[in-house]
Amino acid sequence: MPRSVNSVASRARRKRIMKLAKGYFGRRKNVWTVAKNAVEKGMLYSFRDRKNKKRTFRGLWIQRINAGARLHGMSYSQFMGKLKANKVDLNRKVLADLAMNHPDAFKAIVDKVK
Repeated sequence: MPRSVNSVASRARRKRIMKLAKGYFGRRKNVWTVAKNAVEKGMLYSFRDRKNKKRTFRGLWIQRINAGARLHGMSYSQFMGKLKANKVDLNRKVLADLAMNHPDAFKAIVDKVK
């Protein structure tokens, strides 16, 4: 009996990878072996950087809170310490948004914890 090859599934699998490689430069977009490697590497980077994005944003929020706190004569660490001592439960994302977009509300928080 002759060997059966499921070319429909093979083609679909390749097509799916090639679709993901759309927009890549050079042979990475249209040569199967190169595109497969490029897409696999891209998937690894995307997995890693979804985790790194959280770190990056936390750092950004800390910088914004620090800048807002220093306008009112406090450092970031003093401000966060006093927040914890006064049991103000606002996370860094919210505090950073207040410091950036609602300075009067942020000033009220700073005055409350001073």
